[in-house]
Amino acid sequence: MRATRCATPRKPRPGSPSGRQAWLAPRVHRLHHRPVRTLRAGRLTRCTGQTPGRAGRQSPPACHIRIFRISLVKHAGITCAGRRVPDQARRGTRNLRGSVMSRIYRSLCLAHAMDALRQGLSHFSGTSRVALLMSLKRGDHLRVYDPQNLLRDHEPRLRETMLDHIDWMLTGPPMRGISPHEQHPLPDPQLTGLIAHACRTRHTWLQVWFTEEHPGMCSTGPTRCWLEYAANQLSLDLGTVGSLRAGVSAFLLQGYALHAVRDWIVDQRNRAMGPDTKLRVYPTLDAVLGISHTREEGAWPEGRLAFIEPAWCERLDYLARFPAHERPLLANLRHCRKMLQSVTGSDRILVSDGVSITGITREKLPPCTIVADYRGRHGFLWLDAELVCSFSDGSFHSSDRRPNLVHLEEFLFEARCTAEEQQKLRRVALRIVECAQDRKHGCALIIDLGTPPRTLAGQSLVTPVDLDTDEGLSLACALAKVDGALHIRRDGALHGFACLMDGLSVAGENRARGARFNSALRFTANKDDLMVIVVSADRPVSVIQRGVELTSACAWLPPSTFATPPLLEHWIQGP
Repeated sequence: MRATRCATPRKPRPGSPSGRQAWLAPRVHRLHHRPVRTLRAGRLTRCTGQTPGRAGRQSPPACHIRIFRISLVKHAGITCAGRRVPDQARRGTRNLRGSVMSRIYRSLCLAHAMDALRQGLSHFSGTSRVALLMSLKRGDHLRVYDPQNLLRDHEPRLRETMLDHIDWMLTGPPMRGISPHEQHPLPDPQLTGLIAHACRTRHTWLQVWFTEEHPGMCSTGPTRCWLEYAANQLSLDLGTVGSLRAGVSAFLLQGYALHAVRDWIVDQRNRAMGPDTKLRVYPTLDAVLGISHTREEGAWPEGRLAFIEPAWCERLDYLARFPAHERPLLANLRHCRKMLQSVTGSDRILVSDGVSITGITREKLPPCTIVADYRGRHGFLWLDAELVCSFSDGSFHSSDRRPNLVHLEEFLFEARCTAEEQQKLRRVALRIVECAQDRKHGCALIIDLGTPPRTLAGQSLVTPVDLDTDEGLSLACALAKVDGALHIRRDGALHGFACLMDGLSVAGENRARGARFNSALRFTANKDDLMVIVVSADRPVSVIQRGVELTSACAWLPPSTFATPPLLEHWIQGP
């Protein structure tokens, strides 16, 4: 039965609330339910008492009672006994609840930003880790968010820069002097092997972001722009508590590769030419990626395409220049791909003003020119003489696509090879691996440092082939196509090819990999003085020693969402 309000208002009883509370009192009587929240021992508890009504009257729906309870306590502030909750107690409870929610929301923002940034950088640069040092207000202690232990082994440097000498943190404008979408850069902590970005924003006193500097990166510029954007997004998240925009920031951070490359190019061009430039970078990058996966008669694109400032187009010396009304537009990817055939396999360059293709030249290009160097299924992006990134499969990457043989260098150093032997073996291994990758075939190299030299089952040679000469190295690259492995000893000479790698089954074998990879695991399991480099036909390079793939990477588990980051001084002392 629906309750209706009486035409004649009731007179408040002695001791009953007046004013707004007197208007609310009849509604409490009609709903036959008293306010359900009261303050006991400094906290809000639920009251289940209920006043019986007349026979035949139904209780209102639970959702209506719940809404009424909340509005009654919020606006009238009365208890079950009709007494008013003290304002100070209500404010204290609200502040306690707000602080708990702020802490949970802050932890949620941190977890979303860190995980999204890690995933985005892993697609751009390979498996990556990220870490963050942050202080919300001036005078607050620094907290460390390092779920994958990226900053471990850097404790002495962190103690020196973050705890002992903090003068650099006190420089710069106050937080209120920075607009919400800007940040004040701070000095780089200079940790070895890490890329860092430190700044102060409107809502954070200090943010220092870290990620790994992978060997073989074309440039660290796009990654630094990525970290700068992460700092900006986290500051906006923390400054808008309750808006739940953390999911939006995570989405933006994870797919920021194209924007990071664009930001870096724009920053470099602005420093050299000023902000008043006509070449639009976003359409340029879209055209680069579009042409990269457009095949012509089954062939992948090869050649160079230069994007120059439109003001320079009239001053360039062309081999062939197209009329303005007949220039192929960059939006027509198929036409541009056909025109790229005119510069394939030569030193000629196709020229564009960012809108259309203007002609073909061989002259030295003007400054701040973006050059896309297509090399089949992949390519490289240059800004003048600086390598920015590579591209393949329709996306940008930070790798220079050269094989990573850092583990070979460590192996040679630990084996106490001379500097001359190390240099020779590195050069030989690098040349053979690159040759196999370019020809798109698999191979295996056995780097044998054992004494006395061992003899392997395979095709032996009467006289070892000297790999110091170009002819001998070219022969070794050709023999690498034969099934089996090349046998290279400490002297840097080729002692055999088509060698068999056998051994007992070991843990860690991967059926998803080929026979060459698993044979190398078995072959090296009980041998400490040799290393095997395996090149697959689809380009991955694996370095195997003692039955373990040294180039493998473990998947990082996502951190706890609501974990509170520890203080820096406690984190340095260890667990």
